[in-house]
Amino acid sequence: MKNLLVTGYRAHELGIFDQKHKGIPYIQKAIVSRLVPLLEEGLEWVISPGQYGVDLWACESAIALKKQYPQLKVSILTAFVNPDEKWKDDRKEYYNGVLKGLDYYGAVSKQPYTGAWQFIARDDLLLRKTDGILLVYDEDASEGSPKFFKEKALKKREAEGYGYFSISAEDIQNIANEETLNSFE
Repeated sequence: MKNLLVTGYRAHELGIFDQKHKGIPYIQKAIVSRLVPLLEEGLEWVISPGQYGVDLWACESAIALKKQYPQLKVSILTAFVNPDEKWKDDRKEYYNGVLKGLDYYGAVSKQPYTGAWQFIARDDLLLRKTDGILLVYDEDASEGSPKFFKEKALKKREAEGYGYFSISAEDIQNIANEETLNSFE
């Protein structure tokens, strides 16, 4: 697998409203734990839609992994230009910080948001350009935005053998529990 799409919930879908939330490092550690074996097998690109939430946390995690895995490249492909235009200043600042570590940034539509078609075009392109997906998605929670990626990825897996990896809330909780236990030792 050379190119991996990494995506999942938006921050607000997880009840996370700023970068200081205690759950973010656990989500990032779960992502890293799935990326490292793929990097050991030759993963070259982590590609994300760049939404505020799992997408950016995954990019940040992948950028940090570039020190150990210099072959790794990180990309964001947004649905339209200036996706952060209406974000609060702290989110814009965080987004721009992540962008500085990218190897490639692009927008599928070269215009501002005009409709849902831009998201559909982005998703189709991301699935076409990748060999698999790492999806932060919890089957037992509310469906949220990752549901659409899951459905498309599973159809592509059935038809073409597309790789499908997921991180559940339980996976993240296990990492948090492990860290808590280790802090008592």
